[in-house]
Amino acid sequence: MVGPKGNSVPALKKFLTEVKQGATALTIWTYQEAGHNQDAKKEVKTLLPDDTFSTPKPENLIQRIITLATNPSDLVLDSFLGSGTTAAVAHKMGRRYIGVEMGEQAKTHCVVRLKKVIDGEQGGISKAFDWKGGGGFHFFTLGEAVFDNEKRIKNTITYENLAAHIFFTEVKKPMPKQEKKSAFLGTHDNKAYALLYNGIMGDKSIDSGNVLTYKTLNHIMNDIDAATKKNKGEFEYSQLIIYGEATRLSKVSLESKNIIFKQTPYEIKVW
Repeated sequence: MVGPKGNSVPALKKFLTEVKQGATALTIWTYQEAGHNQDAKKEVKTLLPDDTFSTPKPENLIQRIITLATNPSDLVLDSFLGSGTTAAVAHKMGRRYIGVEMGEQAKTHCVVRLKKVIDGEQGGISKAFDWKGGGGFHFFTLGEAVFDNEKRIKNTITYENLAAHIFFTEVKKPMPKQEKKSAFLGTHDNKAYALLYNGIMGDKSIDSGNVLTYKTLNHIMNDIDAATKKNKGEFEYSQLIIYGEATRLSKVSLESKNIIFKQTPYEIKVW
């Protein structure tokens, strides 16, 4: 029983001298500690003279939030990146980060700002953290949705988009650019990947469409051989993974050729 009426909850009191890392959370943050919009506008204007954001957040404010909520190397997510302040501060503070932005400012502001951070720009919290530059980031563009609400492959999905999705979910890297349409997607970690979809072989008949047969397999092997010769052995592999609607090759034939067949759409990963 806690409290006079026995309905209270005990609370842990921690003194400032006991705080080993980070900072204590206060109810009121003054502008001297967290900055204000005028500071933020000056920070962004220095980095991006053509900036159009009217209410950017000051780096001191984001720094305070990240200090309270995370430790070095933690992952910070900003689902509405805006002018890139959160990513810039997280970068300087030694945090990993993911920023999501659907507007054009993802390219015109965020990427430009992060490149300047990497080059060692001295705005915002840079001096407080003795920021000298360094590090890097990856920029990805969201592709077309692969599945509809019924979990079926969308009728409007192109071969190129589906191929890029499959390759990325398999190896966690972008698919190499193709000079011409090919069922062969690329190789990674001694594995080759191929996709039979949307009549890539010329039509949608069984013998030259989306079903794995000896004829479609021969097309895939020719594409791989051509790519390997052109790139001086770059596409060598020991295992071949093929996506398609169905296969006419027996389990024994697949195993003898070291092929793993994955049926679309059921074995396409969402991630």
